Amino acid sequence: MSSSVFSGLKLPTLDGKTLNDDELQGRVVLVVNVASQCGYTRQYEGLQALYDRYAPQGFTILGVPCNQFGRQEPGAPEDILNFTKKRFGVSFPLLAKQDVNGAQRSELLTRLMNQSANASDVRWNFEKFLVGRNGQLLERYGSSTEPGAADLHAAIERALA
Repeated sequence: MSSSVFSGLKLPTLDGKTLNDDELQGRVVLVVNVASQCGYTRQYEGLQALYDRYAPQGFTILGVPCNQFGRQEPGAPEDILNFTKKRFGVSFPLLAKQDVNGAQRSELLTRLMNQSANASDVRWNFEKFLVGRNGQLLERYGSSTEPGAADLHAAIERALA
């Protein structure tokens, strides 16, 4: 079995802090590339509901702001934080803005793609990667998979069990 996608990573957050791999060990993590000016932006509400529901059981969400799709995340870090907190009450971690595709793809996304059976590029904002407690990619979901989707909830519950 390969190592955790989070092993050794120090992930810069939008608020200027660092999220270390030990803060994610043993947790089920949903990594989502996010954007503030996208047709899927309303998914923030459902993502926060997922976080609220499952966080006490060892679940977290990592939002990964990305401006690669239609320039739909142009804001500065403080703009993104203010927007997500005021509009959607987001309390899960948001990482610093990063590329999810191409030569400058972040190390986190590179590792997720290396574990994915579908190694094609991320297609759009709000694509989701479900990582198990052992740091292994369990499932990849397209942008149209809503946070309230029964199959996503079932996969999270299986991973938390």
